[in-house]
Parts: sequence; C-alpha cells; structure tokens
Amino acid sequence: MERALPRGADAGPGSAVLDGAVTITAHSLRPHRDDVLLAAAGLVGGVALWAAGVGTQGVRVLLPGAWVLAPLAVMAGLELLRRTRPGTVLPVGTVALIAHQFTTGSLATILLYTDLVYAAVLYGSPAAARRIPWITGLVTVGAAIGLTAWLQRADGLLLGLAIGLVCFLPAVTGVQVRGHRDAAETARLRTGQIALLAEMDRAQAVTAERARMARELHDLVANHLSAIAIHSTAALSLDDARTTREALGVIRENSVDGLAEMRRLIGLLRAGDDEEGLRPAAAPDLAALDTLLEQARANGASSGLRFTLDDRRGTPTALPAPVELAAYRVVQESLTNALKHAAPGTVAVELGRSGHALTVRVGNPYGAGPGPRAPGSGAGLIGMRERVALLDGVFEAGPAAAGPDGVRRWVVRAELPVPRGPGRTGKTGTGQTGTGQTGAGESDTRGSGTS
Repeated sequence: MERALPRGADAGPGSAVLDGAVTITAHSLRPHRDDVLLAAAGLVGGVALWAAGVGTQGVRVLLPGAWVLAPLAVMAGLELLRRTRPGTVLPVGTVALIAHQFTTGSLATILLYTDLVYAAVLYGSPAAARRIPWITGLVTVGAAIGLTAWLQRADGLLLGLAIGLVCFLPAVTGVQVRGHRDAAETARLRTGQIALLAEMDRAQAVTAERARMARELHDLVANHLSAIAIHSTAALSLDDARTTREALGVIRENSVDGLAEMRRLIGLLRAGDDEEGLRPAAAPDLAALDTLLEQARANGASSGLRFTLDDRRGTPTALPAPVELAAYRVVQESLTNALKHAAPGTVAVELGRSGHALTVRVGNPYGAGPGPRAPGSGAGLIGMRERVALLDGVFEAGPAAAGPDGVRRWVVRAELPVPRGPGRTGKTGTGQTGTGQTGAGESDTRGSGTS
C-alpha cells in the first residue's frame, strides 16, 4: 500500500520521493520514535496533572472528572501521526481542543495542540504552510476583539493573547523552521547539481580528448600503414626480385616515417616532458604538401596512380595554424584513400581561395575493383569531417558525375573559413563533433573509401 505525502513532508524511514512528492509505504507509516516519546510524555504528564488536581479551567465545565483525559488521549494519539498525516491531525486536534474547553482542562492537552499546529506547518503541503499562519493570526485577532467586547474588561484581551500563544506563535515558528530547512535542502540540491555538472564536464573533456587522440593517431600513421599493406601485398604476389626489393624499400621508408610520427604523438601526449626526442614537433602545414605528394607518388607508382598539385591561391599568405593543419590532414587522408581504393589514373589536389575561405579539393578515378588494396575502418571520412566542422567549415565527399573523358571520379572537398584580422587562429576546440555536409556517396566506398 502506498500513498503520496505533500511536498516537504517528512515521511520517516522507508519513504521515497517520486515526481516531487513523498511516497510512503506501510513500513514508513509507523510513528517516528521522537513522536512516540512526545506522545507518551504528554499523556503521562496530563494524567499526572489530573491526578494532582491541576487544571486550566475551560470555558464552562460540562464534562467534569475524568472526561478531561479524553481530549488528552486524542491529542496524544494525533502526535503519532504529526509527520505522516499533518493535514488530518490539525482539524481533528482543533475539534478535540474545543471539546477540552468544556472539561476541567489540562495544560498537557494545550501543549500537545501547539505542537500539532507547528507540525502541520513544518510537515504539511506548501499551501497549508502558507495558509495556517494567516488563519491562526486572524483567529487570534478576532478572538481578542470578540472576547474583549463580550467580557467588557481587559481579561478578554489577555485571553486573545493566550489563544495567539497556543495557535499563532507555533505556526510562525513552523514557518521559520521550514524556511531554514527548505533553504538547506535547496543548497544541498544545488551542490549536487554542481557536482553533476562538473562530472559531466569532466566526462565531456575525456571524450573530447579521446576523439582528438583518435584523430591524431589515425592521421599520423594510417597513410604509412596503408602504404606498407599495399607494397607488402605486391611483394608477396610478384616473383620479380627487383620489384620486391623496391617494395621492401618503400615498406622500410614508411615504417621509419610511421615510427617518427608515433614518437611525435607520444611527445604531444607527454606535454612538458623534457626528455630529448620526445618533445612534440611542429604540426605540418601546407608547405609540406610537396613532400606529402612525393611520398604518395612513391607509394602509388605500382598501382598506376599519378599525383598532381594545383595551387590556385595566387600569392600564398600566412594562414592560421588550425586551418593549415586541417587542410593538410584532409589532403593526407584523401591521398591515403586514393592509394587504397582509386582506379589507375590521376589524383588531382587543388587549393584555392573563395572569399574568406580556403578550399581544398582532391579528386581521383572512381574505383570499380572488387575490393580495396588495403583494409580500412571508416574512420578517415569521420576524422576529416570532424576537423572541418571544428573550424565551422563545409565538408563534402562522394562520387561526382563523369567528366569529358568519361571517367567518374571520387571527390573530397573542404571549405575552411579563414578568420579576418591579425592574431586570430580560428576555432581549435577538440570536444565538438559535427557532420558538415557530406555527399550522397559517403556509404559507397568503391571510389575513395575510408581508412
């Protein structure tokens, strides 16, 4: 059996919070230990006062003798429910207090009632906590004025003040205590939210760093490993000693270059390491494209591939380092994909300026073979797209229509914004990922594929 308590109610052990309300079970309906002690103390004290003949003398004694214990017993029983049913105990307690006025009276009954008022404000619903102080305040003022007018003496004012002590003062006290409790709970929740946001930021930072490391690792060694795979396959499939020796030479060259790139990556990961040889080298830029194409020509000679570079930028101007690095990586990955997937022919690399953007275009013959020359994982296009998206650029990759020569081509195109003004280096964050714009042929890997 379950039921929902008003927001802010203290249901005790076994309660659960669902949708902003306290849901309690049969186990949590058991009285709180402090409430049991309070009820027992009030009941025992009231019986002792009655046995000693001490009373408060109600309005009119209609129920003499032991009848005074009946309201006392009701108040003590309601104390057991002060936390779990605050909206019920106060009306019932008020009726019991009215009945108490027609007995010889007991101070214990009055004190227990003041605690019921306090508990109704502290543990009741927010609406009840707002209404009860106003109602008890109006009752106090009305009683003071009414009794003074009825009795025609100052005793009426004193009786009104006594009523205020019984109902209004406990309500105000409950409001104050509840305010402090709610403020503490709000601070606790805020602290938890701050800790949660900090953990989310940490997780995002870790994810961003892992993505950056994955891009760097792929860009640094993928082309070398692809060349090794292609030439090792050629060496195994040919019996010509000269061709095999040339393939082994290319394999060794790419192995050495790959190791050097791996050492550079280790240097990047060990920022601040003073060991000689582990210091990070400068990031490659567009000035290194000639060297990159020379490597591609050596690696692709046996596959019938020719590589050309057409720089249409006019007079080259200094570009922000992130832009040059992204452009270099796009060309590097495109050449690697061409080595693995392209049909024999010309792989054309074009650089240009379009307004305030650097354009990079790499096209190669669309391969129609049964499979790639070397296996790929599909991370190449993803890495290029992410790099371009980090700079708010546009990325496209896919097969293009056949040209005048009737040859279909796979085209990779990137447009990288160049920030205006000196000293601006563009957007270099590592945690963002984007999709840019991708050609319709992204899933078709026959032309360029993915590495």
